[in-house]
Amino acid sequence: MSTKNRVVDKWSRPLRDLRISVTDQCNFRCTYCMPKEIFGPDYPFLSDLELLSFDEIETIASQFARAGVEKIRITGGEPLLRKGLPELLKRLRKIDGIHDIALTTNGILLTKLAKNLKEAGMDRITVSLDTLDDKLFGKINGRGVGVQPVLKGLAAAHRAGLKVKINMMVKKGINEQEVLPMARYFKNTPYVLRFIEYMDVGTSNGWNWDDVVTKKQIIDMIDRELPLEPVPGHYYGEVAKRYQYKDGKGEIGIISSITDTFCSTCTRARLSADGKVYTCLFASKGTDFKHFIREGATEDDVYNRIVDVWNKRTDRYSDERRENTDSKRKKIEMSYIGG
Repeated sequence: MSTKNRVVDKWSRPLRDLRISVTDQCNFRCTYCMPKEIFGPDYPFLSDLELLSFDEIETIASQFARAGVEKIRITGGEPLLRKGLPELLKRLRKIDGIHDIALTTNGILLTKLAKNLKEAGMDRITVSLDTLDDKLFGKINGRGVGVQPVLKGLAAAHRAGLKVKINMMVKKGINEQEVLPMARYFKNTPYVLRFIEYMDVGTSNGWNWDDVVTKKQIIDMIDRELPLEPVPGHYYGEVAKRYQYKDGKGEIGIISSITDTFCSTCTRARLSADGKVYTCLFASKGTDFKHFIREGATEDDVYNRIVDVWNKRTDRYSDERRENTDSKRKKIEMSYIGG
């Protein structure tokens, strides 16, 4: 990790990663993120004018890089719905100090776009896939879409030369029985499968502690048939705990922000689709950068505001949830700031 212009927050956590939501819209209505009962046909999504322009995103991202950010992840909503996205990637790739660009997607548009993404400078993608069962997957995504379009998207991304991870959100009573089939299917493939404990992101998904399948439960399910052993993380601030199969044929990850929190090493800031910077996935308020820029802020002004926001950061929501303090506060929806 370079130390150039490194800024730290109140807990001495450096600013290293920026997640940029390029749209609040999605072609899925997943029950844990954008339930269709709330995000219906009349839901007021952001207009083009309300979204950050590519020029504005580039300006903000370049100043984050100046402050120490080295990695960018493009999120949404579904980011592949944003028109002209490869053009934005080309711009971000040219920013001094940015060494890695990734994207989180539901995967169904990858068959059309994977090659363009790679050519524009994308390094890695993460695809959300919560089951291999067509009927259950259609129920979870709220659109009745089957698994095959996602699997074809994974293959297209791999052919294009992108590194691929798969995220499976595990919710009790919905898809915990799919953990082992997913592990079996993706073992000994080019893809790294990661399991995510069901999180209380936003306020519309009806999160409850009783719905959580814990990291230990997930590991136990897999280990009984496919023995696992822990391995060290790749870098400071890595969110997934890594485990490899004892036969050497692949690995998995567990993102356990509920039972095994990682606030103490969080290095991530989030730029929402409407131009606000959030210093935590579970934040209730952000700092406006869109209007700041549109009212004439210089690049130095943007940089100084970034440094000020991060220097004041004290977020440790997942730790507080575990300590049963302030865990019921209103939080920004994930569709605005990505995962």
